[in-house]
Amino acid sequence: MKSQKSLNPFLVSALLAAVSAKDYTNNEDGSITTGQGITAKGEYYDRINGGEWTRTENLIPTEGLAHILNVALGTTPKPASYHLALFSAAAQPAANWTAASFASTASEIVSMTEGYSSATRPTWTPANTATNSIDNMAAVAKVTMKTASSLTVQGAAMLTNSSKGSTAGALISASKYAAPRVFQDGDTYEIGYRISLTV
Repeated sequence: MKSQKSLNPFLVSALLAAVSAKDYTNNEDGSITTGQGITAKGEYYDRINGGEWTRTENLIPTEGLAHILNVALGTTPKPASYHLALFSAAAQPAANWTAASFASTASEIVSMTEGYSSATRPTWTPANTATNSIDNMAAVAKVTMKTASSLTVQGAAMLTNSSKGSTAGALISASKYAAPRVFQDGDTYEIGYRISLTV
């Protein structure tokens, strides 16, 4: 098993070079591995009404990986915030998914009456890290579900734009749950996301 190392500029630089040269592989678990053995991997954590946490691996699409690297080492300005979105389509995320295609391809849940009560996508608020991972588990996103009967959520995603249904910005990651989440009116839903780089 390869040991985990702290993030460093050389690791991120090598990952950026691999993406630019298209020298990487999208793995079945949703992670990305470069020809140099660097792996970028993300995972969602979610729970309903304060119950047990469920963990689901994600896919980091090409647009998301390029965004992370361009913000870290390139000239792309860091967005003001990152946001989580929920979707209802039983669609498996693919490497070519983008922010421009996400809302329609995944059937993003945008209604405030058959969805969640917030007017915008909830904000992902990470804590700074000194390791190879960063997440928002200390301040997970939380929404209140609204529905006349029941609501089914198939997965989650992270984007740079806060507007529900927006096609602007970048899609950082997406994950289809192994089993749909079914909500009743008034249920609370908490969502965490972690991304890691290993070599």
